[in-house]
Amino acid sequence: MRIAVMSDIHGFSLALDAVLADIAREGPFAAVVVAGDLCEGGPDPAGVLDRLRGRDFVVVQGNTDRDLGEGDRWSSPGVDYALAEIGADGLAYLASLPLSHRFTPPGGESPGDDLLVFHANPYDLDRKLLPEMTDRGLREVLGDTVAGAVAFGHHHVAYVRRLDGMLLVDVSAVGNPKDGDLRAKYGIVRWDAGERRWDAEIRRLPYPLEATAEQMLAGGMPDPEKALRKLERASYRRQAGP
Repeated sequence: MRIAVMSDIHGFSLALDAVLADIAREGPFAAVVVAGDLCEGGPDPAGVLDRLRGRDFVVVQGNTDRDLGEGDRWSSPGVDYALAEIGADGLAYLASLPLSHRFTPPGGESPGDDLLVFHANPYDLDRKLLPEMTDRGLREVLGDTVAGAVAFGHHHVAYVRRLDGMLLVDVSAVGNPKDGDLRAKYGIVRWDAGERRWDAEIRRLPYPLEATAEQMLAGGMPDPEKALRKLERASYRRQAGP
């Protein structure tokens, strides 16, 4: 059993196209899962929704998907742009998304062998499972979660790690990775029936930067030059200089 998991598209439809093409080449998969943060931040929120809603994917909600529904609280030019692009129907779709999804593998037992996919952690859409956290810190966020593997995004930094027999897979981001590596990323999670355990691979794909830059500058998104610089930096660190 193989499952493809992507996350954090953030309105970058051309990066999503690159991931979709790679999924088609690497397939077939038992399922393709999108772990939230679909629209806000990039130049083509509506295009992302059109691509995803036309496919038989499992999609769960991310924090920015939730935040778009709280427009008064989270109002900003970027939020306003995304809301105008996706309209009421798109917003209703985001609001309807579940917070997580479980897969029980063939020959496995639920919940101990399951793959659990969510955006940030099993309980909310905000607290991160960071790669530099201690085992104790990770356990505090995961709480009493029972699964053979968990796959998620939110932090935009890819890592694979085992904790108390559970596989943790941060699939990073399709649209705007933050690990200093501007490649579109997603994960492939595999069930080994003989070993009764999951393993994972992070796929890293060339980013369609030139075409994305043209899309950003030609469209109506707010402050596209600043957004492009942020995308190119591919890091949470601020650029040095005045």
